[in-house]
Amino acid sequence: MIRAAILRLLADVGYGALTMDAVASEAGVGKATIYRRWRTKQDLVVDTISDLNRAEAATPDTGSLEGDLRAMLHSFVAVITGPTGAATLSLLSTVPHHPALAEAFRSGPIAVWQQAFGEIFDRAEQRGEVPPGVAGSVIGETTSALLVQRWLLTGRRIDQAYADEVLDNVVLPLLRGAGSSIA
Repeated sequence: MIRAAILRLLADVGYGALTMDAVASEAGVGKATIYRRWRTKQDLVVDTISDLNRAEAATPDTGSLEGDLRAMLHSFVAVITGPTGAATLSLLSTVPHHPALAEAFRSGPIAVWQQAFGEIFDRAEQRGEVPPGVAGSVIGETTSALLVQRWLLTGRRIDQAYADEVLDNVVLPLLRGAGSSIA
């Protein structure tokens, strides 16, 4: 409830205009509740960022690389087009000026998604679907790169159909070219 209020406010007003009073009001709790858990606005936002995407980036296990990547990309689309994505966009200009926020992103959502994609590629490697080392390679990074680029830079449509297009026309052909055995 409180984290959802924080995300809504970040998306609506940004980090600079975010206040502890506004969070308490939006969440329907007393200010004391907020201050008991977080001393400062930065603490509140860092904690919220650190916990972003943990549930959404649960690693699927469909039994195939293609199925796992499709499910993961669909989850990723839901996150970046939802409240978390809107809040993240509003924070990005602030991150370079607040090292604690930058670290929260690196150790929070970025690490969560990297780990989830890494697990998918590791399982695919064990099944013989991809050669060793794809998880840490440029090809592995392409899996979400076009979605992130479109989200952050172009403002163009991002939906499951686009994620499928990226997977079918870019990621899977690159993996096939890298010597994987995916169909």
